[in-house]
Amino acid sequence: MINQKSQSYISVINPQLQAFSNEGDRNSGYKYSWFDWFCLWYPPGWLVLFNRHWQHYHSDPDGWKWYEYGLFLIPGGFYLALLIRWLRLGCRSPRNEQTEFNHNYQQAFRQEILTPIIKKYFRAELQQIENLPATEPLIVVMNHAGMCFPWDFITLGYLLSEKRNWTIKPLAGVALFEHPWIVWWLPVGWSNVLGGIRAEFKAFESAVKERQVILYAPEGLRGPQKGWQKRYQLQNFDISFEQLSQRYQVPVLPVICVGSENLHPFAINIKKIQRLFKLPFLPISPLILLLAIFPSMGVWAMRARLRYYIQSLEEINTQNLDDNRTEAYQKAQALKEKMQKYMDMKRDIKRAGMPVPQECL
Repeated sequence: MINQKSQSYISVINPQLQAFSNEGDRNSGYKYSWFDWFCLWYPPGWLVLFNRHWQHYHSDPDGWKWYEYGLFLIPGGFYLALLIRWLRLGCRSPRNEQTEFNHNYQQAFRQEILTPIIKKYFRAELQQIENLPATEPLIVVMNHAGMCFPWDFITLGYLLSEKRNWTIKPLAGVALFEHPWIVWWLPVGWSNVLGGIRAEFKAFESAVKERQVILYAPEGLRGPQKGWQKRYQLQNFDISFEQLSQRYQVPVLPVICVGSENLHPFAINIKKIQRLFKLPFLPISPLILLLAIFPSMGVWAMRARLRYYIQSLEEINTQNLDDNRTEAYQKAQALKEKMQKYMDMKRDIKRAGMPVPQECL
């Protein structure tokens, strides 16, 4: 089924795919071998799948080799693969010149890699579709949690693209672009090519000015850093999204994700060690031993049912284009309280086994 979808998709964007610089036949898309299906089923294999897909469409001389992929899948083998690759590259970090967003590759990755993961593994759903606008641009804000690879973000981007055929660009932490661990895990430039926007104000503003659909977590890293004990408790919101929404008259669409806290359950963040290694967070949980044995599981997450509840669009003051900081703060706080109330209501109703009241939709 995956291969048939890939072939129909590739036939549509075939002229653009000719620009991809990898060897091999790209016209047929990425076809799953038995090894790929195994990697899809086996948690340490997700990182292999991401890299192999990239190498199908891109020239990647500094990338991982097939014999190194095999080492990923055995306990402790990643460290030997890392040493082999480092020596093979002449004791230097990987390099890659491809760092610009590529819409065609984003679509190929979504169709060929994300589809089975999001549809079958995370069983993701969009709820309250009637609140989803038909047109762009938008700043889509959502609660962010899980203390793991940002699957809640990636999944929402996938679902919105599927529903509206939008090009989605998520605001992503700087670590996903340049942290040494990410540079070795994934191809250099991977986040950029897939549409990631650095979580910096200037980059955020540029994307808003270009009238794009942007995914944004107003909690920032405070969301996943809060840990399991504070699950479904929203942390302080940054106000930049409200400022830019008002300045450029781009509406804000709130979306609430339920299930993301279970992507990495029982995790706590050790802040001192996290800061020492310059990581966005350092989760300590029952899974940490597995991660130490299989570092490639860093892009994996526990199976969770991700449900996204689309809220009504936030109103924009069309009479006043000034991005008043006090007003932006008040609007951000009001939105946080509204989203928290909805999350609390959803959890209470779920425990009671009752349907959601119409007035709360």
